[in-house]
Amino acid sequence: MATATSLPPHAAALRSDAGVAIPARGILVVDDHELVRLGLRALLLAETGSVPVHEARSLADALRLYEFHLSSHLLVLLDLDLPDSQGLDTLVRFRRTFPASRVVVLSGKDSHALMQGVMALGAQAFLPKTGHLGEVLRYVRDNDLVALPASSPLPVPVVVQAMPATAAADELQPQLNARQVEILDWLLSGKSNKEIAQLSHLTEGTVKNHVSTLLLLFGMRSRAQLISSLK
Repeated sequence: MATATSLPPHAAALRSDAGVAIPARGILVVDDHELVRLGLRALLLAETGSVPVHEARSLADALRLYEFHLSSHLLVLLDLDLPDSQGLDTLVRFRRTFPASRVVVLSGKDSHALMQGVMALGAQAFLPKTGHLGEVLRYVRDNDLVALPASSPLPVPVVVQAMPATAAADELQPQLNARQVEILDWLLSGKSNKEIAQLSHLTEGTVKNHVSTLLLLFGMRSRAQLISSLK
């Protein structure tokens, strides 16, 4: 568990008179590009001063911050390509640690296969960073995640293909179960069927069936194609 002194100044929690940390409800922006973090933070703070915006530049920092505030965040804006994690594996690792978290994925790749994976793993939405950052603010407002002033105009966004969870539900039923998420995580890390079988205590045949199901779900012909599409 991270302590308040080990966190960056903008992430420090409020403290009661007794010195007990009081987690602040807010939005966690996870991106290794400082300009993206600053842009999102400025947009959100310009609309409301009541919702703290915390920042993390790596998956490890994000996990520590989220654990410190422990489910007090309204939303996590998660970039998939971080210094210590790449592609869909970033979401897999975050969601496996905090399955109840509300995550909107920010991605530099406008990939249909990646979007499918993101939604199957239970993300709230997939927002390619090829669009305007104002689209994130629009999503937050449209889903009543924070009380944003209705009178405040939004920047005109570039065309963005954002798919909320409600829209993806019909296309991706059922979502990946816990075992499929686990196997996908090992698959993306480059483990063979034999290694996955040993780790999961399953037969190689069962692992092959799970891999085939994942390929079918994502419309891929091979595990190499799946890995390259989701990394």
